[in-house]
Amino acid sequence: MPFAATTPYSSRMADALEIYRAGFRLFVEGGGDAAIERYREALALDPNLAIAWNALSMALRQQGDLDGALEAAQKLALLEPDDPLSHTNLSILFQMKGMIDEAEVEKAEAMQLEMKAQSSS
Repeated sequence: MPFAATTPYSSRMADALEIYRAGFRLFVEGGGDAAIERYREALALDPNLAIAWNALSMALRQQGDLDGALEAAQKLALLEPDDPLSHTNLSILFQMKGMIDEAEVEKAEAMQLEMKAQSSS
């Protein structure tokens, strides 16, 4: 679904979210490739849609594309640096790739953020 340069950003955001949701439904039904396509379409419309980066990372990981999953996870962590789950996902992916030092750094970051969140609630 092509968009003109004049399409308002809020409209593109809403469209991106709807495309993400379609991808999620496909993913749940076992349509990994189609889900990945939808997530990428959503991100083309709204590259700041963190939930789509997370979903893309998970879907790519499930298909064994660890490099692609890691790239998506890193983009998610840039968008949501204070989210412990972003860093947990990175830790898992680094560990799967045998990058143990990097995995430990991300695990520590996730734990620190989780402790900070618990102490402020």
